[in-house]
Order: sequence, then C-alpha cells, then structure tokens
Amino acid sequence: MKTTSKIILAGAVVVVGLAITYRAVNTAPDETLPANEQMAQILNDGGCAFCHTANPDLPFYATWPVASSMIKAHVDEGYKMFDIEPMMKAIADGTAVNEVDLAKVEKCVADGTMPLASYYLAHWGSSLTQSKTDIALDWVKQHREQFYPNELAAAEFKNEPVRPIPDSVAVDPAKVQLGKELYHDTRLSGDNTVSCASCHAIETAGVDNEQFSDGIGGQLGGINAPTSYNSVFNFVQFWDGRAATLAEQAAGPPLNPVEMGSKSFDEIAAKLAEDADFSKRFLAVYPEGLNEKTITDAIAEYEKTLLTPDCPFDLYLKGDKNAMTADQIEGYALFKDYKCATCHVGVIMGGQSYELMGQRANYFQNREENEKSGLTDSDNGRWAQTKVERDRYRFKTPTLRNVALTWPYYHDGSVPTLEKAIEMMAEYQVGRKMPESEVAKVKTFLDALTGKYQGETLTNQNKQ
Repeated sequence: MKTTSKIILAGAVVVVGLAITYRAVNTAPDETLPANEQMAQILNDGGCAFCHTANPDLPFYATWPVASSMIKAHVDEGYKMFDIEPMMKAIADGTAVNEVDLAKVEKCVADGTMPLASYYLAHWGSSLTQSKTDIALDWVKQHREQFYPNELAAAEFKNEPVRPIPDSVAVDPAKVQLGKELYHDTRLSGDNTVSCASCHAIETAGVDNEQFSDGIGGQLGGINAPTSYNSVFNFVQFWDGRAATLAEQAAGPPLNPVEMGSKSFDEIAAKLAEDADFSKRFLAVYPEGLNEKTITDAIAEYEKTLLTPDCPFDLYLKGDKNAMTADQIEGYALFKDYKCATCHVGVIMGGQSYELMGQRANYFQNREENEKSGLTDSDNGRWAQTKVERDRYRFKTPTLRNVALTWPYYHDGSVPTLEKAIEMMAEYQVGRKMPESEVAKVKTFLDALTGKYQGETLTNQNKQ
C-alpha cells in the first residue's frame, strides 16, 4: 500500500474513532438513573475532570503534538479557577455540594461557556447538548431545594443563588448578655485598652473603617478587619480560615501580641474574676467558671445575634416588588451577568469558599507596580494554613451584606470606595472592563444590601 493511502486510511480511522467518541459522550444519560448519577455522567462525559483536578486522568490524545501544549494550558488554567473534586465526591456520597461550586457550574452550563471553543478543539465530544444542559440545570435546582431550601423567598426566587437573612438564630439569652459585655470589655487586652468592639464596633457596621486596625500599644494589624455582623453564617472565620467557629475566632485576638496582647486566658480570667458582680453572674450561667472555652463561647453566642435581615433586596426576594428601584433590579441582573453571584452566594452573599484574588489579572503584581506596596505575610491567604501552593493568594470570600458601610475594601484595605472595588473585581476576577454606567447600577444594588439591626436600618457613625 502506498504511503499516501496509508495516511488517508489512518486519518479515516481517527475521524471515525472521534466520531464514535463524540456520539458516545454526547448521548444524554439514561433518564431512569438517579439524578446524581445523571449529573456525574454529564460531568464525566464533558471531560470536566481533565482540567479541574490536581491530578487529572488525561485522554489518550493528551500527548499528541499541538494538543499536548493546549491541554497543559487548559489543565493549569482550569485547576486554578475551579477544583471539581469536592463536588464530584459530594455527588457520589449524596451529600451537599458547596453552594459556590453549585453556582459556578450552574452559570457556565446556563451560559454555555464551558467548554471554551479552544477547549473543544482539544477535548472532542465535551460540548453540552441541549438535553444535557436541561438535565444539569434541573439537577442544580433540585439540589438547592434539598440542601439549601430558600424558604423565605417568593416562589419565583427560590432557585436564586442567594437567600434572605433569617430574623434570628437559636441562642441562649443568658449567654448572649454575658457575651455582649465581654465583646465590649477592654479587660480582654493586656493593658485594658482594647476590646473586640474597638475594631468591630456595633455603631460602625461591625468594622472600624481603617485599612488596618489599631492594636495594643498603637500597633497596626496586617489585614483589614472584616465585619462581625452576620458572621455566624461564614463557613469559617478569618480571611485565611484558620478558625472553624465563632468561638475559635474569639480566642485569637486576645492573645495576639499585635491586637490585644494578653499573655493567656488565665490572665484574662483572673482579671474578670476580680469583678464580683460579673463573676457571680457568669458562674450562674457557666458553673465551670471563667476560662478560654466559656469566655469565647459567650462572645460567640452574642455574635450570633448580630444579624441584619430585611434589607431592600431581602424584601424584594420575599416578594415585595417595590422594595428595590428599577436601577437596583438592573444592578442585580448585572451582578449575576458578571458572575459575582457565583462566589457571593448564600445567606450573606459570601463567606462560603476560598477564592483566588486575581483570577484574570495579577492583582499583587499590579499593586506592587502601581502602589509600591510589597507583599506581606497576610497576602498569602489560605496558604498560610495549608502550605499548598494552589492556596496562595486565596481568601475567604467576604460577605457583601452592608458592604456600603464597611469601607475600605479587600483583605488589604487598599480600596477606599465601593465603586472602585466593583470596577476592580470585574477586571481582576472576571477579565472584563465594566462601563461606568454599569458600575453605578451595581453600586446601587449593593446599597440595597444594607439591612436592619434590631429593627432599625444599620448605619455607620463614621463618615466616608
């Protein structure tokens, strides 16, 4: 057989093989399968795990010329953006998929943005058919109904990626009262000058509106103080997630030499015990006495009451169509169009995942060049706890509740205005230039996230 004929025959075999592969993986899952198995098949057929896992099981053509370099680039970029393994495990186990993962998959399926055209060239058969798209979106809806029921929302908004804040969560009133006193008590600090409220004041939206907070002896912290309002709904506490609960978070600052500077909780407990009235009331609620566990438990119980429900947006989701203006409603649509609602999800529109700061542009490099601001330990984000390289520059997504009152913005407190923060988020996280008119509408929408504390609209006594 001539060489030319052999090449033609080989090419024909490849084409037929690819056609068979394409047809196989583009067949909709058997409708008799459980919903989770159907979704898993769609994700597997689409080759999602080829790019969105740490150690992908690549297809046979991954070593072919041209395809190899393209696939490597896709794997590097895909895994940086999204790790699908936790989602696949949750589906297999029948447990809840993280709300952020759910929203990300829903968005790209609904928009048809995955795979990209360049991905499709290298991953034959990975496109989604309409039937698969319908199955996937219906699965997301069912999953939300099962694990994240939007019970406060009107029927038309029950499948939104965000939910209204409830009026309250279960607490022990006696512990709350003690926790409130401790939250404002400067005796938690080494020199009796700094309290929790010094950096997270109730009167200033749970923040101090400073880039970095003043600690004991006038020392400055290295990261922007997040709001204490609605913090009970965070999946972890601190920007780097080093505390799993509110009580664990409350144990950190008192012993931090820069923040509150106490030597130990034994020292704190001894000072508090000198207060006969407080000690008596404390022992009535906590018979085990004053110690780290009881002190932080009381503070955490108080912080559970720092909720701000019934902002205009929540009222809108509950069915009041007049609660938001036309511009605010359009701003919410833009908020979703720019993929903001894939990370800022759930009850507090954030606080449910760690995200890379600078997904589409190098935030830290640009900050160094533009502001001559070098990197600090606080810029490492989640990496500081895990030492996993992928976690470098990843931070817990902040809540957007009351965001109009909690300037300055970002973990480094480097952005003074909400408008600038919005503009930069579009650039660094989405890779899009947001027109000024759209920035204004998104800002107007974010203004509608200012809720009510104890029945009164939250305010900030500081002036921006």
